[in-house]
Amino acid sequence: MDNEDNKAAQDKTTVKGNTGLKGDNTVKNPDDWTTGSEPMTGAQGSYLKTLSDEAGEQFDEGLSKAEASKRIDELQHKTGRGLDEG
Repeated sequence: MDNEDNKAAQDKTTVKGNTGLKGDNTVKNPDDWTTGSEPMTGAQGSYLKTLSDEAGEQFDEGLSKAEASKRIDELQHKTGRGLDEG
């Protein structure tokens, strides 16, 4: 199976749990996370601290997982760090 066939097969796959949506279920709105209200993970905190420092923004260590995810997105756009180039 070449790359085009593989891509076509992926595009036809409906993700379980996301009825009607096609593609990869790794991208989900943080507001819909069942564990979104839990404290952010260590990895989120570490990355968020790095992004906050680079952006010259204050780091809030009391964020939830969902809040941290949203803040990471904001700071990635501000700093250009971690964004896909393609």
